[in-house]
Order: sequence, then structure tokens, then C-alpha cells
Amino acid sequence: MEKRALGRSGLHVHPLCFGGNVFGWTADRDTSFALLDAFVGEGFEFVDTADSYSAWVPGHDGGESESLIGEWIAARGARDKLIIATKVAKWKKQPGLKAANIIAACEGSLKRLQTDHIDLYQSHEDDPSTPIDETLAAYGKLIAAGKVRAIGASNFSASRLAMADDIARDGGLPRYNSLQPLYNLVERDFEKDLQPLCVEREIGVIPFYSLAAGFLTGKYRGRGDTQGSQRAGTVSKYLNEAGLGLLARMDQIAQARGANLAEIAIAWLKDRPAVVASIASATSLKQLQSLIRGARMTLTAEEVAALA
Repeated sequence: MEKRALGRSGLHVHPLCFGGNVFGWTADRDTSFALLDAFVGEGFEFVDTADSYSAWVPGHDGGESESLIGEWIAARGARDKLIIATKVAKWKKQPGLKAANIIAACEGSLKRLQTDHIDLYQSHEDDPSTPIDETLAAYGKLIAAGKVRAIGASNFSASRLAMADDIARDGGLPRYNSLQPLYNLVERDFEKDLQPLCVEREIGVIPFYSLAAGFLTGKYRGRGDTQGSQRAGTVSKYLNEAGLGLLARMDQIAQARGANLAEIAIAWLKDRPAVVASIASATSLKQLQSLIRGARMTLTAEEVAALA
């Protein structure tokens, strides 16, 4: 399994990115450490987080995920084992993409992560109120200072991503070398405008919600299955004829391969046009091993066609 280029950034990663939103939320410190140990032990390195994780949890302020990753780095002396992606703009404490906020937020993330550089620093969401050149120039200062290696965008429309790429090119500013969109087997809007843009402009894609909040694992097949789940609201919209029909087709492929549905979902996504690595979370070693098997699996053309 070879590493893949992340746009034109010079970064190369394996095709599975650990979604760090669970660190400090549904995975406590010991579990988070065990998951990172296993992930790195299997030869993977790409971990995605954000300054805002996990501010949605009662009693949390945000920064918990970055802090746990930083504790792991310090405890293991393993900064060189990770490619760290984090984000700015969506945390209520430090919102938006104004230059001053980006510079300040970066310092906070570096401190929590206990590192002197961020490999991939991402705009967590678009900020139409801030000129794009101001945002990119701020990232340029961080890159020049050695605090950031490359930048990416998340939750951007095709028009705004193209505009940012044009401004970067024309102004000699850093470009977004990656895009983090919502994309999986049941959420396919990315394919309309963003996918061709990313292919054309060599922007590496690292989709989030690779398993559609757990729906693509097959554990939710009726309204009763979502009771007590923290992700019930998200999953419920997939419990329709189209969604259940997809699960049935995935069941057939999984049974023939002796695999589970999560593996099929990850294998499909990682080999879509422009996709560099699928972002997925795990809260147990069993779940993590399933994701890793999916990242190492290649579906046949017939299997891909069956999932269209």
C-alpha cells in the first residue's frame, strides 16, 4: 500500500486518516492512546483534528482532541510518526479566517499539540466576510515561519475553492492543496462540481463522514436501531428505500469477500477520483482494524458498479 500525494503540498500519506473528533469525546485518554498506538503500529500516520473538538460536549470547551494528541506525542516521543491535520475558523472562541485569528489560533493549536509545526492547517469552513487574500497571506506567514507545512480547506463550495485557487496563483500566495468535504456512499453531492474541480486542479480530497455517522457499518437498519445513539439524528435520514437498498448491495459484496460493511465503504471511498485518504473514526481496536482492512482492500470494477 503506497502513500499518496496530497495535492501539490509535498506531503504524502497512506489512504486512511484517523478522525480525531472522538478523542476526548467518545474515546477517553487511555482508549485514545491505545488507538493511536495501534494506528501508528500498522504503518499509518495521518490524523485529522480541529481546535473546536469537542466543544459540542457538555462541560467541554474545545481543544480536547488536540490536547490528547499532544499528550500522546509527548508520552511516546513520536512527533515524527504523525502527519497532523488540524483546523481553524469554526471554534466559537476563535471564529473566522481573519489574519489575526489564524495567527492566534495556530499558536493555541501548536501548544495543545505539543509540537512546533502543523503539517496541514485547514480552514474549517469558509468565511465570506474576510477577503481571501488576507486569509492566504496569514497562512503564508505561518508557512514562512515554519509553523505550518501546507494548507487545506473544509466545507467550501466549488466556486469559492476555485476563487481561492485563482487568488493564490495570481497573488503568489499559498494555495489550498486539500479539500475536506462531506462525501461517502450515501452523500454524493461532492461529485457534481467539487470532484471535477479537485481533479483538474490537483487538490487532494480527504472526505469526512466516510461511514455516514455509522450508517454504512450496517448497524442502523430501522428506526429502533437509532435509539440511544449519539448520532441518531444524522443516521435517520438514510433509513429509506435508497439507503436500505445500498446496504443490501453492500451486504452481498461483504459476504462474498468475508468482510464487513465498514470495510467495503472505506475501500470504495479511498479509490474515488481525487480522493487521497478517507477520514474515519474508531472508538475500539476492533473498529480500527476494520478501517485498516478497508484501506488495504481494492474493490473490483464490478463491485464498484454494483454500488453506483
